[in-house]
Amino acid sequence: MNVLIGNIIIGLGVAMVFIGMFGVYRFKDFYTKLLVAATIDAMALITVLIGAMIRSGLTWFTFKVALILAIVLVLNPVVTSKIALSARNNEVVKEEEKLKAATLEKKVHTERKKK
Repeated sequence: MNVLIGNIIIGLGVAMVFIGMFGVYRFKDFYTKLLVAATIDAMALITVLIGAMIRSGLTWFTFKVALILAIVLVLNPVVTSKIALSARNNEVVKEEEKLKAATLEKKVHTERKKK
């Protein structure tokens, strides 16, 4: 019974990864993509690891997986914030903003010509 429940939970985690991949491609803003990727990464890994813990029962393996789970829960937000900080400092997002501003300026310019 534990194996079946564990397999179902692991399957849910894998499904979260595939759904999350489509979410990353859907958004255009760098920070939104980063948020979606970090959220899906954490939630899918948590789900898969909990499924593995349930599947194996109460063993030494379960303790190891719980330790990995705790480390991921602590490090995932830290790594995500460092990626965002690095992107901001290296002006990755400013290039996207310049492109958006140029597109908006072009729209305003064409609307003024129509008037």
